[in-house]
Amino acid sequence: RPCTFRLCWRTRTMFANSSHQYTRLDEGEPDDGGEGAGDLELQDRSRRSLNWSKSDLPDNTPSTSAGNGFHPDDYGGSYGGSGDRAGSDSDDDDHEYHDGRFNVMDGPRTFPQRWVQLFYLSTLALISDWVCFSTASIPDVFERAYPGRTSEGLIDKFLFMNVISCLLVTDIVARYGLQRCTKASSLLMAVGCWLRCGFSIVPVVMEMIGVREIVEEDYVGLDYSEKNPAFGRRRLLEHPDFGLPPYPVLVIGTLMVGMAQPFFQCTPPLLSAQWFASNERATSSAIALNFNQVGIAVAFVVAGEMADGYRGLMRYFSLIAVLSTALSVGTLMHFQDLPPIPPSASEFEKLAKSRSHAEPPFRVSLRNFLATPGFLRPLLAFVCSIAITNVVGAFIDEVMGRGGITDRKYVAWSGAGFEMAIVLGGIILGNYVDRTKQYKNVTLWCLLASLVCLLPLGLTDHQLGKEPVLLVVSLLLLGFFVGPVQPINAELAVDVTYPGDETAVESIQQFGGNFCSAIFVPVAGRAAKLDYQILPRIKYLASDIRGDVIFMMLMSVGTYCFYRSFNAPLRR
Repeated sequence: RPCTFRLCWRTRTMFANSSHQYTRLDEGEPDDGGEGAGDLELQDRSRRSLNWSKSDLPDNTPSTSAGNGFHPDDYGGSYGGSGDRAGSDSDDDDHEYHDGRFNVMDGPRTFPQRWVQLFYLSTLALISDWVCFSTASIPDVFERAYPGRTSEGLIDKFLFMNVISCLLVTDIVARYGLQRCTKASSLLMAVGCWLRCGFSIVPVVMEMIGVREIVEEDYVGLDYSEKNPAFGRRRLLEHPDFGLPPYPVLVIGTLMVGMAQPFFQCTPPLLSAQWFASNERATSSAIALNFNQVGIAVAFVVAGEMADGYRGLMRYFSLIAVLSTALSVGTLMHFQDLPPIPPSASEFEKLAKSRSHAEPPFRVSLRNFLATPGFLRPLLAFVCSIAITNVVGAFIDEVMGRGGITDRKYVAWSGAGFEMAIVLGGIILGNYVDRTKQYKNVTLWCLLASLVCLLPLGLTDHQLGKEPVLLVVSLLLLGFFVGPVQPINAELAVDVTYPGDETAVESIQQFGGNFCSAIFVPVAGRAAKLDYQILPRIKYLASDIRGDVIFMMLMSVGTYCFYRSFNAPLRR
């Protein structure tokens, strides 16, 4: 008869954590009457242990060992635990699963709550990148509101703060858990958005309720009459305090959002491992990671429609602040920590291994991962993808201008199409990789396709002139192929480093991607001013190409050549 295990989960962490350990219970008669079978308990230092019932499980078909590689005999005949119950809105450490039992031989299970988790993490990522690229499509409006400042400079500050936060997110999540960190980061982002908005929301709200102005009249002397206009008449809603905040306050708010973003960007692989089945992980990670691109698309469209001047910029920043607040409230109410049962055999295995394994600090994980065979190639592919998408997004108005598209609305919609193509490609190609596990082949084809699609973004044939249709089609195809490289290689990196910390893996990738982006964005901005002539003496072949596109093409070529040598086993 299989031996019996009692398992106890706390709310703050998933499996391998320094505050959790396997301990052998006193030897004696096992619960199931087996001969000489001991009990093994995973419990925290509070020494609490509760069981919970099979009736708490969803009514779905259990996974079997034949279908997913799960072997119940490796883990015992029954399984119980304590932790933060899926469906509960409490994150208190003393909350545990309800009393009861369930049979581990039913295998891994997934719960509908996983889609709620994915929705909140994805939407938080959307808002954070919306803030990052909020003025990318309206640089002229921003520069008129803040003379001497540039939209590009604000994006760069955001990315550098993101890089710093990426170094901290792994250890913070390991200590406090995904649930607490996500809730706290959503609050931090909301506060940052309100700092970016300032008191400009007051005239916006007044205008919405029909109050166009509030007038303060300063009466001087007693000779005021109906025939004599008020002396010192002031429109309060036009006072500078009710306008956009000073630039330093705007920067502080932007940095707060940049600090919060890695807690949404670096944790999708961890969320996928904790809540999603093995054949759903690449797709769920693709959705969460690529929702950053949806945020950029929203920034392009909404900014182009709303921010046509100073007052439009006030309304625009106020909208972002209100939406981030509403999302933060929803996150506090609905975002959970752990499901009642691990969703995959690999998570059961990782749980079993946690008896003798505790996740090291981030600096140790960084050293270990960089020494792991196969880790550097998905890291470089991830960096290449995020750098290209960030550079194109940051300079979307200039890129579209090369094809003759200069109207702000058309530029905004083209940029939105680029970002949505990234999301669509991530879902379609991510689903294909989930089914086939062809990480390497898909990545190589995507890199080759991106190389081809980049060319029309900077190449102009003098005989044909500007080709707006070709430019837009190339932009959409570039998004479809280069975007999915990020989530696919995020999952690949987790596979080759298993059972390493998923958050540490993604933190390293996000650190590399955003650090390089923060450097490459200004470099590409300078390179865009360089124009190289190609075959100028041949009439029908004479053309020119911009330096930023050459720069991005060299990145793609270098990544492709390096990635071809990937040959590491998948461990999950």
